[in-house]
Amino acid sequence: MNLGGPDRLEAVRPFLTRLFSDREIIRLPGGPLGQWFIGRMIAYSRTKEVQENYARIGGGSPIVFWSTRQGEGMVKRLRERGHDVEYALCMRYWDPDSNAALDRLEALGCDRLLAFTLYPHYSMATTGSSAAELIRVMKRRGTRLPLERIDTWYDHPSYLDALAGRVREALAKFPEGVKPMLLFSAHGLPKHFIDDGDPYVGHIEATIEGVLARLPALPHVLAYQSRVGPVEWIRPSTDQVIDQLAAQGVKDVCVVPVSFVSDHIETLYEVDMLYGDQAKKAGIVNFMRPEGLNDYPPFLDALTDIVEPRLRAAAAGVAAPGSTPARGDQRVELSAR
Repeated sequence: MNLGGPDRLEAVRPFLTRLFSDREIIRLPGGPLGQWFIGRMIAYSRTKEVQENYARIGGGSPIVFWSTRQGEGMVKRLRERGHDVEYALCMRYWDPDSNAALDRLEALGCDRLLAFTLYPHYSMATTGSSAAELIRVMKRRGTRLPLERIDTWYDHPSYLDALAGRVREALAKFPEGVKPMLLFSAHGLPKHFIDDGDPYVGHIEATIEGVLARLPALPHVLAYQSRVGPVEWIRPSTDQVIDQLAAQGVKDVCVVPVSFVSDHIETLYEVDMLYGDQAKKAGIVNFMRPEGLNDYPPFLDALTDIVEPRLRAAAAGVAAPGSTPARGDQRVELSAR
């Protein structure tokens, strides 16, 4: 499960409309009616700008391409370990959606489902919304296959190893003797989610702690990117922190997009182009980003390591620690673990 992204410029407006219509990801003023009206106004007003941004990275989001490579790599490894598995992509706001995923898996004859989030850090706005939509679609279709979920894996050792490995590759590109500032940039979240008890920020901080434990001692800071909509978001923002670092005389920055597991608009445009230009104008000499996890073999190994214990537990007929069993016709409490 992932957020998805427009695969062509013509898809930008309907993608944004789906995104801003969902009160589980951004709660706009005025209740459901306000959500419907304001969401469409935001989508309309932002279409041209967002289309221009996607045009700068090739005309569409690569998220399905990378998610496909990740699914294929994980399934190949699981089969090599003796598991009879298939996979399907389930994108929340674009194609292939929950219906398409269920069509594929049912046609392949799958007899149970494991919903695996590609958001390592739980939030109701991301994994919560995707899981809720999947269950709604299963109920409408009458799909009664047993369903389990993996909702979080922000502190899994194999994931932390892979992310730290990518950071080490980037650090090796800095001039010899330089100790860059590590700027961890996570996707932002409306502040009301945190006020309501969403664990997202705590999960992000735990990932950063795990990555830092695997790296040489370096200065570091956390910020949040991708703010949109007329609501208050968690802070500090990445653009503000870049200016602050430059004002402090920092010349070398390694920006780590900590909450993203593949390259898409937030990394290829927002970090590389928008923040890269900002950093250069502010006086930062070396502003580098690690390559995305994408189909990095240690990351594909990590996905396999995360999923396999649940498969073994299911095969043995026991519940794995932290499992969330459900069926499409049941209401599920979408809480983090």
